[in-house]
Order: sequence, then C-alpha cells, then structure tokens
Amino acid sequence: MPAAAAGSLDHNNKGCRVSGASLTLETDAEGGRWLRLAGEWRLMVLAPRYAALEAELASRAADAGLGWDIRGIEALDSVGAMLLWRAWGHRFPDNLATSDELEPVFARLYAASKLKETGPEPKQPFEWIVTVGSLSLSLWRHLMDFTTLVGQLMLDLGQVLRAPREMPWRESSANLYKSGVRAMPVTALVGFLIGIVLSYLSALQLKNFGADIFIVNILGMGIIRELGPVLVAVLVAGRSGSAMTAQLGVMRVTEEIDALATMGVSRSLRLVFPKVAALALAMPLLVLWTSSIALMGGMVSAQFQLDISYGFFIETLPKVVPVANLYIALAKGVVFGILVALVACHFGLRVRPNTESLSANTTASVVSSITVVILVDAVFAIATRSIGMPT
Repeated sequence: MPAAAAGSLDHNNKGCRVSGASLTLETDAEGGRWLRLAGEWRLMVLAPRYAALEAELASRAADAGLGWDIRGIEALDSVGAMLLWRAWGHRFPDNLATSDELEPVFARLYAASKLKETGPEPKQPFEWIVTVGSLSLSLWRHLMDFTTLVGQLMLDLGQVLRAPREMPWRESSANLYKSGVRAMPVTALVGFLIGIVLSYLSALQLKNFGADIFIVNILGMGIIRELGPVLVAVLVAGRSGSAMTAQLGVMRVTEEIDALATMGVSRSLRLVFPKVAALALAMPLLVLWTSSIALMGGMVSAQFQLDISYGFFIETLPKVVPVANLYIALAKGVVFGILVALVACHFGLRVRPNTESLSANTTASVVSSITVVILVDAVFAIATRSIGMPT
C-alpha cells in the first residue's frame, strides 16, 4: 500500500461529522490537485445515488495526476470500500492520503485481488504424503486422548470402590433412565419389524427346500447372537450417544466444564463415569428386550408364512440355540455400551467453544461409535466362533 501524502495538507473537516458522502476537488499550497472524500460511505447512505457516485469516481480516476484524500471518511463499509476499489482499477492510486482506521479495509481488498490474479497454489507432487501424515497425527491424538479418558475412568472406578459414597448415584440413575428406559419403545418397534422382515425373507427360501422348521434356527442364532446386540448398539449410538456428545459439547461452549474444574469437581467422575456406568448396565438389558421382541415378530411372521405354531417355535428355540449364545449377546451388550459411552464422551470433551465444532463432533461421535461397534463385533465373532454352536 503506498505511503500517505505529506502531512502539510490542510484538512479542515477532520473530527467533524459530515452528513452523507461528499467529494470535493481542492488545490493545496504547492499546486497539487486533491479529491477529498468525507462523510459516511456506507450502503444506506450510498444507495440513493450509487450510480452517480460510481460514474463520478470513474471519471476522476481517469486523471492520473489527481491525488486522493480519504482521511475525512468517518464510516466505511464493504460497499463503500468496493466502490472506491473499482474506481481505482483494483489497485492503489499513486497519491493516496489515508488513515490508520481505513488501511485494514483496503488491505483485505488488495489481498483478495492478488489471490484472484494468482489463483490457487498448484498442488505439490508429494502433497499426498502431507495429507496422510496429517491424518495419522490426528488419529494418534484421538487415540492418546481416548486412552487418557479410559485411564481416568479406571481411576474413578477405583475411587468409587474405595469410597462408595462418592458414587454419583443421581447422575447415573438419570442417565440410566434416559439411555435405557426411554429407548425401549423405539428398540422394540425396530426389533419387531426386523424380526418380521428376517422371518419373511427366510421363509421364502426355506419353502423351496422343504426346510420350514429350520426357520427357528435361523431366527434364533441370527437375532440372539448377532443382530440383536448390533442393532441395539447402532440405535443407542444414534440416539443416546449423540445426546451425550451434544450435552458435553454445550457444557464446553457455555464453559460449565471449566466452572466445574474451578470448583474442584472432577469432570470425569461427575460427567463421564455416570454415562459409562449407565450404558454398561442398560445395554445388555436392551439387548435382551430387543431380541425378545424381534423373536416375537419372527414368530408371528413364521406362523403366517409357514404355519408354524407358537408352541412349536417356543419349544424348539432352546434346543437349537444353546444358552451360551445368550451369554455372548449380553457380554456384547456390556462392551458395546461402554464403548458407545466412551466414544460419545471423548468427542463431547473435544468440542471447541463454537457451534460448528459442536455439530462436527456430534456427527463424528455417531459415525465413530457405529464403526467401533462393528469392528468389535467382528472380533467377538472370531473369538467366539466355536462357542455356542449347536452340535
């Protein structure tokens, strides 16, 4: 940006409020001609005579020997700045007298015009290495923070076992109600419909081979061992996990978590531990509830599709599905509940004090929870591949 003109210019209007936007052509003591701009160069003031001002400024800018004195401008917004910038041909005039308050506005316009001229920087041939490195560092930070959260949770558990009075019973019961009891209707509805759909599709194939009675095996093993726990985990991650992340995120935005730290209250014991404990208890119960409702839906569909009576279904189910599968499902529920709560709290505590970070971390919480659940379910399937299989 060119330096301001000499300070010998006589500027009588400085400090006085000028109504509207004005242009005055004057000659200084040395014979130099200056166009002095004063008043308010804002949209509300310029709008009635915008076209006339634009034409006049363009004609004045054609005079190369004319100096511009804009120190008398009292208020300048982006519309007024762009009006002058276009008149100058997207560059600063050779003779320009300005003030410190106006320089940042035109500096931004100058930087934007230079970026438009040069265009985006060309991609480097090994830019993918930087991208992979950034993603790896981000994943490493997530893992470190998650490990720290798990370690702090273990310390809180030891503290609660040593001093049961410090257990946050009220917070835990509130989270148990919100995450468990209030989730029962939606899990029951989804489970019942899934049972009907699975039974209907299985019946279509079993009819072709005359193996109608094996629908009990398919529904029992599929729902109790695999579909029930995963379905409940996905629903809880989308419903309760996102709510936990949003709750902690709002507390971060409103600085409530910092206030707890100032008062000496452990955020992990009061905020994280109750959520993890509640989901660890609620998830296996929800798995049992949803699997039962799903089997009822499958039983109803099997009766209509294959004419299999309810009594035969109930009597055959324990024979073809060993009880070990129920234990595996309950163990999955406990592990999935702990993981969903930990992931939700992890992303909730990473929220920065702005709404964009809140929405981004809530979305990342749900996606990460579902991904972790599916990965851990695959580990369960491999580890228990020889357990609970009918002989």
